[in-house]
Amino acid sequence: MRSDTGEQLGRLTALAQSLRTAIGTVIEGKPEVVELALTALLAEGHLLVEDVPGVGKTMLAKSLALAMGGTVRRIQFTPDLLPSDITGVAVFNQHTSGFEFRPGGVFANVVLGDEINRASPKTQSALLEAMEEGQVSVDGTTHPLPSPFLVVATQNPIEMEGTYPLPEAQRDRFMMRISMGYPSTAAEVAMLDHHGAANPLATLRPVTDTAGLRAGIAAATTVHVSPAVKEYLVAVVAGTRHHPEVRLGASPRSSLHLLRASRVRAALRGRDYVLPEDVRELTIPVLAHRVLLTPTAQLSQGTVTEVLTKVVAAVPIRDHA
Repeated sequence: MRSDTGEQLGRLTALAQSLRTAIGTVIEGKPEVVELALTALLAEGHLLVEDVPGVGKTMLAKSLALAMGGTVRRIQFTPDLLPSDITGVAVFNQHTSGFEFRPGGVFANVVLGDEINRASPKTQSALLEAMEEGQVSVDGTTHPLPSPFLVVATQNPIEMEGTYPLPEAQRDRFMMRISMGYPSTAAEVAMLDHHGAANPLATLRPVTDTAGLRAGIAAATTVHVSPAVKEYLVAVVAGTRHHPEVRLGASPRSSLHLLRASRVRAALRGRDYVLPEDVRELTIPVLAHRVLLTPTAQLSQGTVTEVLTKVVAAVPIRDHA
């Protein structure tokens, strides 16, 4: 590693390993899920977790917040949830004869938006400014959110009755979409042994603080990305826009998200430079939820993952130096 960034990135790698170990005591047998969640956190992105109930979506968000020494708030999205419940509201104080701002549920380091597709589109959109800008505006006044700030939104892909699917603009705000999946037999047995008699979150202790995490986030931005790798990344994203089976390709925002995530992935691998392999490994979690297939592709039982695999395979890899 270059001397000007080696020490910072070394601390980031050690921090990430400590976070992996701590979260791994709660999330059994899912190292790849934990790594993707840490990647989103250190790349200042947001996570959309789509899976069936009971596989640990809530535990993942809470363990992230506890391990990083930050605050966590849970917002249960329901049809009657109001935008002000998320952002906050100005309330008149009779003692001061003025209005006071009361923060909503979004004011935390980690915000768990549980079953986000059960709230109305108007309420869902209240998260847009918070996720993109790290702030909310209420009655003309801007209120900054805590830093670091991570939204972990969950949705159940099975139950569609009474739900409001996230529009493309909302999905595009999420850096990654991941799926927890069912644990292996060994991991589920270990979960029964370790968690059957006590709440694992009760024994989880912070391994850093928000200041340490902010330093890690800053260190990740120093990872070198060569022009050839940037061109490769853009070619992969552009490939989704021209593929015959794709109706809506990935946005320019997704290119930025893929770049930031690739930098973190390289740092977690102990490198101060990005390889095309980093981009390839993150293509599906970063791009899949942004791509819409054509009706013909859907009728032929095609999947976004299959199409993205074809797109990546079609992009040649040049010298990344």
